[in-house]
Amino acid sequence: MRKSVYSSIILKKGKEEPVLRKHPWIFSGAIAHSEGEVQAGDIVAVLSHDRKLLGYGLLEEGSIAVKMISFGTSPIEKDFWQKKFETAFSLRKALGLTNNRSTTAYRFINSEGDGMPGLVADYYNGVMVFQAQSTGMQILLHTLAESLLSIYPNHLRAIYSKPAEYTNYSVKNNNLNEGFLWGNAENAVIKENGFQFEVDFMKGQKTGFFLDQRENREMMRRYAIGRSVLNCFCYTGAFSVYAFGGGAIRVDSVDSSGTAIENCERNLQLNGFDAFPHSCIKADALKYLVDMKEEYDLIILDPPAFAKHSHQKANAVRAYRHINRLAIRKAKPGSFLFTFSCSQVIDSSLFSGIILSAAIEAEREVKLLHHLTQGPDHPVSIFHPEGEYLKGILLYIF
Repeated sequence: MRKSVYSSIILKKGKEEPVLRKHPWIFSGAIAHSEGEVQAGDIVAVLSHDRKLLGYGLLEEGSIAVKMISFGTSPIEKDFWQKKFETAFSLRKALGLTNNRSTTAYRFINSEGDGMPGLVADYYNGVMVFQAQSTGMQILLHTLAESLLSIYPNHLRAIYSKPAEYTNYSVKNNNLNEGFLWGNAENAVIKENGFQFEVDFMKGQKTGFFLDQRENREMMRRYAIGRSVLNCFCYTGAFSVYAFGGGAIRVDSVDSSGTAIENCERNLQLNGFDAFPHSCIKADALKYLVDMKEEYDLIILDPPAFAKHSHQKANAVRAYRHINRLAIRKAKPGSFLFTFSCSQVIDSSLFSGIILSAAIEAEREVKLLHHLTQGPDHPVSIFHPEGEYLKGILLYIF
């Protein structure tokens, strides 16, 4: 065993198999004991029961006790995080995103998908927004910011740390790394496939904009020509902008948040669509679907996660089935439905089953045209299929 400068976590016999398969999560029940002083946020060496070094991880609170940041016996060197960033940048460069005049925003770090569990980093036209979702990444933020500057020597105006919306106690009570880690910027205006959007990375949901839907919005644009469109849970109105860009004859955007409705109006105006036939409606999307009399021939359902934890799964299944049943039942014959789930505990197979049940209950003829997922700048480690959190389906209803 290579000697480690870090405290150690010793696994129970037989519990090393997931780690050997490079799955990044170690559950608390797999741990026999620790050696040395350890606390949440520490980098720890992970050893098998017979004391073979399996890799290194960040010690966490909760049922997922360790999230692996490296596998094997290679030590954690000084430039460890910079190499992670270089690898992530190389992927985004290969995707054509790092020097793209028509798209100036993308996900730079996608947690486990980029070997940095607990960290999300989104690039918004010169502003990098970090969102640490674990104690370990929260502690490392200033170190990460320093490493990032060497990757973007001339393209950054600011690095901002956005508190996670749901996380553990330690992170909530460690606000030392909130706010600007480097530079300054009030907001960011980005381009996505040629459209412009204002991003409120300080007060907006997540890091300010849902970059994971870029390819799905582009697909929807191709189906929007000559159609009346309903965009439920519209948030920034990105799907609405794309719909007009694709030739929609009318777009109604619905969200329960007054701030979201203001953002939607602003982004329609930013792209010159404010004079087009549209309504931005502050309303509960479910109630709107129940009460609506006007029929649409393209509907988008992109709700927030109905389940963030496994104990909420059953309620989430009922909610997804109910809202999709309403949309399928009320859609015009010959219409399209783009429907999504971003709940990680609802996998692709289960989501497909939910949509099947909704179609049966709606008593409509429905064809499945496409399975949809997050964009390639939100990569999923093949060893961690749980990272595919965004599921979508395009239906044709007649």
